This record gives sequence, C-alpha cells and structure tokens, in this order.
Amino acid sequence: MKKTMMKSVLAAAMLAGAVVGQGSVSNAAGTTPAVAAATAVPIMRDNLAKYGLVKDVELPVTVTAGGLSYTLEKIMIYETKSDMAQAVIKKYGYTGTEDQKYFIWTKITIVNNSKALVQFSSKDLNSKWRFNFGEEAWTRMPEKLAEKTNSTVALWGWELAPGKKLSTYQAYSYDGDFKWFYVSLSNKGAKAYLDVVKN
Repeated sequence: MKKTMMKSVLAAAMLAGAVVGQGSVSNAAGTTPAVAAATAVPIMRDNLAKYGLVKDVELPVTVTAGGLSYTLEKIMIYETKSDMAQAVIKKYGYTGTEDQKYFIWTKITIVNNSKALVQFSSKDLNSKWRFNFGEEAWTRMPEKLAEKTNSTVALWGWELAPGKKLSTYQAYSYDGDFKWFYVSLSNKGAKAYLDVVKN
C-alpha cells in the first residue's frame, strides 16, 4: 500500500515538473519541436488597437466580388513622420504622403477566380479595393516601381490572368479620424465589403 502511494506521488510530481518546464524553458536546448510550436509567439498581423480600433474579425480576412478574391493578411498604421514609415517611403519612393498624418502598410493576396483578365493598369484604372476608416484611405504609388507590373514588394500596376494569384505589399495614406474599418471590393459590376471594425 505504501509503495503504491509513493509511486503515485512521484508520478504526480514528475508530471507537474514537466508542465512547469514547458512554460519556463521553451527555448532551452533539447526542447522538442511540439513544445516550441506550442509556446511560439503569435504573428502580429495589425496594430489597429493602438488607434482605438477593436476588431470584430481577426486577420487575415477575405472579400470576393466578380471572381476576384482579396485577402488582407496584415495591416500596420504608422505616423507618416515616424522612422518606420519614412524608411519605407524612401525605399520605394512613395509620393503624396507629405501632408498626410498616417502611412499604412499592408500585406495582401489577390486571386483571379474569374474567366477574364483582371487588372489595374493604363487599360483599366478602376481601383478594385478600397479602405475606409471614417473617410477613405488613398493608395500611394511607389515611384521607383511604378513601371513594374505585379511587384511582390510594393504594388502599383498589376494584372492577373484567370486562375493566377499574387501576394504582395501595398501602401496607403490617411489624414482623418479612425472611426471604423471596412474593406470594399468591386469587380465586373459585382460589389462586396467586409467590416473589420464596425462603427
């Protein structure tokens, strides 16, 4: 009886030690991949809360209209004069940001599930997606990549044949107050929108 009780106490102590160890030494040498994955830091997909925007849905979010699928993977809002914003602005030559309070940097994925070419170019200058935070945010052109189609680092002109996909980054500027946040999409006469932060 005493031997059985001692074994039970010892097993419980070992189990408790293993659980405590998972939380406190997750980065130690010899940590199993499963433990490391369980304690990995989550990916930061937005900083909307910094500007008083409380999400109703978590990113990534997808909107689809007319066969065009737009996924917002990440969005970061910066004061335009901040070092982070200025580094991106200078790297890609973004124009039209000087008198705007905020610079917005996004990671996106677009997919053409329609049977026709979809594009933003000299042949079709209609913006397919828009951001609204209370007022509309404006897409900005990276002058250094303005002539490049389907840039994967700073998007301006793009075209997608049927079945094609593009993952890239895109910049906006904004000068209003942050009241809500929705993404609207328009393609081939079809329209859709998604509230990320409701009013």
